[in-house]
Amino acid sequence: MAEFPTHPDAVTPDWLGRVLGISVAGVEWKPIGTGQVGDSVRLTISFRDLPETQTLAAKFPAEDATSRGTAAMFGLYRKEVEFYRQAAPLLEVRVPQVHFAAVAEDGADFILLFEDLGPARQGDQIASCSSDDAKAAIRQAAAIHAPSWGRADLLEAAWLQPPPGQAERIAQMYPQAQAIFRERYGDILDPALMALCDELAELSERYFIRGEPPQCLVHGDFRLDNMLFDIRGGQEPVAVLDWQTAAIGHAMTDVAYFLGCGLGEAMWRKHESELLDLYLDEMAARGVELSRGDIEQDYRLGALHGVSTAVFSAAFVERTERGDANFLSMARGACSLALEHGSIAVLRGEN
Repeated sequence: MAEFPTHPDAVTPDWLGRVLGISVAGVEWKPIGTGQVGDSVRLTISFRDLPETQTLAAKFPAEDATSRGTAAMFGLYRKEVEFYRQAAPLLEVRVPQVHFAAVAEDGADFILLFEDLGPARQGDQIASCSSDDAKAAIRQAAAIHAPSWGRADLLEAAWLQPPPGQAERIAQMYPQAQAIFRERYGDILDPALMALCDELAELSERYFIRGEPPQCLVHGDFRLDNMLFDIRGGQEPVAVLDWQTAAIGHAMTDVAYFLGCGLGEAMWRKHESELLDLYLDEMAARGVELSRGDIEQDYRLGALHGVSTAVFSAAFVERTERGDANFLSMARGACSLALEHGSIAVLRGEN
C-alpha cells in the first residue's frame, strides 16, 4: 500500500495538515483539466485558525485502468515526480511549485501537490490558439532546451534514461497501434494523411531505434492541452504542465511537435517561419547559437513525433469522445507538417 493518498477522496485534513505544516479543518475537491493518463483536481482547503480558504492543485493516477496501466508500463508517473524533484529547479521554464511529490515503488501510484495557478486559460488542442499564445509557448520551449543543452548531470541522469529494450518494444508495438488507429479513424482521416501514418508504421524500427546522442531535456508532449495561459489572472503569460513524458533527446522533437500537432495546419502554415525564428532568437539569448540549417533535418524528423504520439496514444489510453477529437486534431496537424517537409523521405535517408 502507498503511504500517501492516490485518489482525491483519500486526501484527509490530517494528512494535508502534516504536509503543509498547518492545522487543516477540511478539504473539498473538484476535477480540473483533460488529462488522459493522470487525473487532476483543485483542492479547496479550510483551516482551523484562519478564516480564509486556500486552493491547491493535485494530480493522481488515472482512474481508467487502461490509461493507468499504460502509464505504469512506461514509467510515466515516476518520470513526472522525478522531473519536479530533480530537473525543474535547473530549468527556466515556468512550472507550478510543488508542495509534495511521491511515487510508489512499482510506479503505479503517485501524487503531486502543486500551487494553484488559477485563474488561468486552459490551452485547447482542438481549438488551437492565438499567435501571441504560440509565441509564449515557443519561449517556454527555449526555456526548457537551452538550460539543459549539453548538460551532463541531466543528460546522464538515471531517471531520464530509457529502460533497456524500451525502444525495441515500442517499435514492435507500433504497427499494432497503427492498425487500431486505422480501424478507428480510417473513414474520418484524409487518405493522404492516413497513408503517411501507415508509412511510419512500416518504418517503426528505423524511427524508434535511432540511437542519436541527445542534445537536451525535452518535454515530449509539448502541446496546448498541457499549458495554462494568463496564469494567476494574467500576471504571467504561460505555464507548462504534464511532465510525465520528459526525456532526453533533440530540441526539435518539441518544436515541430508543437507547431504541427499542437497548432494545427492553418496556424503552422501562417506562422511557422516566424515561430522558428523566435525560437532561435530565444535560444541565442540563453547562450545556444543555432541556425535554420542546424535545425532543418531534426525539425523534419520532429514532425513525425506528433504522428507517432497521436497514433500510440489513441490505441493505448482510455477512449473518449474528446480523446477522439484530440487525436484526430493532432494527427491532421502533424501529418500535414510531415508531408510538407518530406519527413518520411528523411527517415528513409533519401534526402
